[in-house]
Amino acid sequence: MSTLLNPNDLQKIASDMEMQKINEFRTREAKEKQHTKELHEAFMSRGVHPDVQSRVNNAVRHAAEQGLTELRVLVFPATYCNDGGRRINNFDPDWPVSLEGFAKKAYDYYDAELKPLGYKLSAQVLNYPNGMMGDVGMFLKW
Repeated sequence: MSTLLNPNDLQKIASDMEMQKINEFRTREAKEKQHTKELHEAFMSRGVHPDVQSRVNNAVRHAAEQGLTELRVLVFPATYCNDGGRRINNFDPDWPVSLEGFAKKAYDYYDAELKPLGYKLSAQVLNYPNGMMGDVGMFLKW
């Protein structure tokens, strides 16, 4: 024969369920932070691909065949810039000094190899989630 649950039992059940939800949230949040950290570390340590010349040629040729005169070549979070993307957002001519990690390496490649050929490179903040600077896009122009 079963007994009826009393209010104390019901409060314990509700409390246990709430703790389970909190623990699941904390676990999910910790995993997301770890994933974000790993992405950041990978971006900071990534180098320019050895086959970059062929990749650039293929990409710009394909874009030109489509009638385009620019190509978005890189997207990364504004937080990856040493100023949080402020120079880029304010169209500061010295915006390249704010680049870090792979973005800096990509800019250095552009500066050494593509700029002398007549290419231009620009950057802009692409979105503003919750009113904060989100992603930065770098655009190669010809």
